[in-house]
This record gives sequence, C-alpha cells and structure tokens, in this order.
Amino acid sequence: MANIIDIQKRLVPDLLDEIQLKYQVLRSVRFLQPVGRRSLAQSLGMTERVLRKEVEQLKAQDLIHIHSSGMSLTKDGMEILIPLERMINEISGITLMERSLKEMLKVKEVMIVPGDSDDSPWVKEELGRAAIQSMKPYVGTDTVIAVTGGTTMSAVAGMLTPDFATPETLFVPARGGIGEDVQNQANTICSTMALKSGARHRVLYVPDQVSREVYETITKEPAIKEVMSLITSADLVLHGIGDAHTMAKRRNTSEEHFRTISYGQAVGEAFGYYFDVEGNIVHKVKTIGLQLKDLSDVPNVFAVAGGHSKAQAIRAYFKGAPQTSSTLITDEGVAKELLKG
Repeated sequence: MANIIDIQKRLVPDLLDEIQLKYQVLRSVRFLQPVGRRSLAQSLGMTERVLRKEVEQLKAQDLIHIHSSGMSLTKDGMEILIPLERMINEISGITLMERSLKEMLKVKEVMIVPGDSDDSPWVKEELGRAAIQSMKPYVGTDTVIAVTGGTTMSAVAGMLTPDFATPETLFVPARGGIGEDVQNQANTICSTMALKSGARHRVLYVPDQVSREVYETITKEPAIKEVMSLITSADLVLHGIGDAHTMAKRRNTSEEHFRTISYGQAVGEAFGYYFDVEGNIVHKVKTIGLQLKDLSDVPNVFAVAGGHSKAQAIRAYFKGAPQTSSTLITDEGVAKELLKG
C-alpha cells in the first residue's frame, strides 16, 4: 500500500487531501452522532459552507443520513470507515509512528489513534474503542481482567459491547479507590464493564492509600485476601498513566508527600508510583492492590493514555517500568510529542 500511496502523493496530491477531509468528516460524525452541521463544523474547525459541500457529497453517496436530530452514519458509512482508517494511517504516517514508538519505549505493541485528547475530548472515546479492539483477542473463558480507575478507564468502559467477553470473564479492581470521585473509581468502572459485556466483577472496598499499620491489618481480612489473590493472578491488566501533580492533587496527597513529589520533579504516575523524567521512582504510595513488581507476571498489560500533555508521563513510566508484555494505546498528540527528539 505504501508504494501506491507514494505514487498518489506525487501524481494526484489533491485527491489524497480530499480523501483525508472526507475521512475526518465521517470519523467525527461517528463519534458525535446525531450531530448538527454547526456543531460538526466547530468540532472540525471548518466553516459551515465548506462542510456543507462535503456533507452533500457524502449524503449523495449514501454514507451519511441527515434527519431532524442531526447527521449520522449509514451502514455503508460505517463499513467504509474501517478500511479508510487503515489507509489514512498510512498516509498520515501513523503506522510509521507506531513502529518508531514501539522501538523507543521497548513495548510489545503501540496503537495510535488520530487526534489529540487535550484538544478534542471525544478522541478519548476513540482511545477506548482502540483499547477494546486491542484487548479482545486475549479475552476468553475465565479470563481475569484487573482494571485501574481514572477518566480514561471510564472512557474504555463506555465503549464495551456484549461481544467483548464471556459470562465467565471476571473484572476486578486493580487497587482500592475509596475517597476518589465515585464514577472514576476502579470498583465502579469494573461494575460498568461487567454490566456492558455480560461478565462478572468483584469489588475491593478499601482506601486507595493507607498507613503501614492499616495495610497490614486490612490485607489479613479473608474477603480482601481473596480479591487480592484474583488481582495478582490476573491474565490481563488495563491501566492508565497520569500526570504526577494532577494525580497527587486528585488523591488529596498530604503536604509532606506533595513536597517529596515536587522536589523529586516527578512527571508521571501509575499504580501509586511517581516517576521523574529518567524513570526513577521519587515517591511510592502505600496502596492496596496491584504493585509494579506484579506486572512482570501478567501475560498482557494494556496502558491507555492520550493528550500531548501526557507525553512526559508516558516516557517516564516506560523508562521506570519497562514492560515487554505491555501494549500502549495512545493518540497522535502524544506520539508527535514523544518523537520530536
């Protein structure tokens, strides 16, 4: 395909520009549907006049349906979008970026979705869709999936469909989360994932961070020990990567520990570990749940994080916790930022 695309770029560059524009319109309609023309134009950053022309052509080709509530994709529109996406990835260099990031971060796979979550919030939904697509081949009967909390994990949960798992698949929270925003707690996300996919789930009703004394007491409880055993023997782990200061504030970190994180110049966080730009651990929260060392025993680990502002955090995490079994699902904004150097 690369040779064909190179020839097209030389002979009919305008044609490729037109294809990319139509792809952007179709892709945006898919995520925003039903959507009005004005909202779609604002999302794409183009005038309504230019968009009107594109919409009329796509409607004439029976790829877009226009009704009173807004525009949506037709069945043909959905079917053409999948192969078109692969072609656009080649044209835009996303396939090459995936290979480059895979080598740079030393991970098993990298999947990049077009766009930047920081600029277009709906790109986070695309990250969720890509994560589901990446994980699905590894999910079978009795698969145990450990999931962390966070807004990105919540977006992944929102994209799950009944065909993702079996009734025997089990979702477990990778760590405690009482004290965080309820909808972004791992317990809530696991419940949502199980409900949307027709699978099972367990809960871990313990704080995200505790003192050593409390940790030693709680982990002796039979119910907690049972869930912890499931978590540490998970077949698949799904987690996010956060900005260090954002995560510290979200956890209501004490002033003493916040100073440690700041003085250590931490830029990234995952599983309660805070990393500096070189991947050194500058602070560790005493958490109940999955620990960084446990990941080496997990066959498949999926990290999902997007938005160019997360680039430093992602680089720091993989420097500090290189995982040859990890797959990174991210967006174009992160990829371009990481590959600048």
